[in-house]
Amino acid sequence: MFIRPFKAVRPRADAASQVAALPYDVYDRAEAAAAVEGKPLSFLNIDRPETQFAPDADMYADAVYEKGRELLDARVADGTFVSDDAPCFYLYELVMDGRSQVGIVACCAVDDYLDGAVKKHENTLEKKERDRIRHIDALDAQTGPIFLTYRDDAAVDALVGQARSREPLYDFTSEDGIVHRAWIIDAADEVEALAAAFAAVPCAYIADGHHRAASAVKVGLKRREEHPDYTGDEEFNFFLSVLFPASQLAILPYNRVAHDLNGASVDEFMVELGKRYEILHAQDTPLEPIDKGAAAMYLQGKWYGLGVRSEFENDHPVDGLDASLLQNLVLDPMLDIKDPRTNERIEFVGGIRGLGELERRVRMLDAAKSAEEMAERGPAVAFALYPTAIGELLAVADAGMLMPPKSTWFEPKLRSGLFIHRLS
Repeated sequence: MFIRPFKAVRPRADAASQVAALPYDVYDRAEAAAAVEGKPLSFLNIDRPETQFAPDADMYADAVYEKGRELLDARVADGTFVSDDAPCFYLYELVMDGRSQVGIVACCAVDDYLDGAVKKHENTLEKKERDRIRHIDALDAQTGPIFLTYRDDAAVDALVGQARSREPLYDFTSEDGIVHRAWIIDAADEVEALAAAFAAVPCAYIADGHHRAASAVKVGLKRREEHPDYTGDEEFNFFLSVLFPASQLAILPYNRVAHDLNGASVDEFMVELGKRYEILHAQDTPLEPIDKGAAAMYLQGKWYGLGVRSEFENDHPVDGLDASLLQNLVLDPMLDIKDPRTNERIEFVGGIRGLGELERRVRMLDAAKSAEEMAERGPAVAFALYPTAIGELLAVADAGMLMPPKSTWFEPKLRSGLFIHRLS
């Protein structure tokens, strides 16, 4: 696996905590606007430049992307951002609830993505790609790192450990309690040694950031068309990544809320559900699945423990996933949610939001229904899933298959703005 050092554009040390921002896509428009209030250095101003315009302005207008470039240039000009003189690798550590994960900040090759050395497990949506393509193109930079993972390698671990023994570039705790630390690897011999060690790693896997990766690659291909004499060494042939060993990562569940029962009564729904999942018990307090094949359901104020019936268990890399079982046994045949990527009757809730968020959304959906709507469509229902294991993600990608949408929720989230990769 090829990784390449780069000259990062990055915040000076005393500004890093003010600059670092959650990824652009964890916010809706109103949330993003609220998040930047009183925070002029937050990178979210640059990542979501529509926050600088009226709420009803077209967030995809050319002027919006131009504003992002203007803000980035202004932060470089005023010294908020500095640039390293020579290509470097960096380390990025995040600590959440006492658990540490340390990734290598580097550039990966567009050709490795195209050739399958950077493996995917999700499809992407063209609309979401278009926005980031325009953002990258306008800024002439990649600003949101792709979250990659790889199978642990002892030689790489040793070099990472050596670099972490020095004083960090950054060391701060964000508002959500996550500790962020970063180190620079700038000595030529250490840069060469890390690149050589990583060359023995056969492949990397996209953990989070499929749309950012696809967009970065498409900008690279676009630049190749614009520069038919390209050599392959230009920066647009590479994309910004942070690569973590798989053993350090934790995946949270990605839960589902269906808006209604597709016209079934509660009794009818429960009978059909019982043919697919054993309904183990019911209680008034939240239930969290404790093993693969288990799920929890919230319906009309009660929580139900569910266990998939043995006849539906299987070892297929995709069909055996808990998210697939729920989709194939319940959401599609019972609730008529055939394509969860486009169906407007389903919502996805990251596990970091907790089971209380599922209760809140179900109550809100039911409260908004008239008596006629409730009688016609039935109440809302939520499903809490057992989290996908990192080994399952690797197995799906190794098999060249795709997971159902919204199968994994990684925490903690990488911050944007700490490392920027210029394309020219």
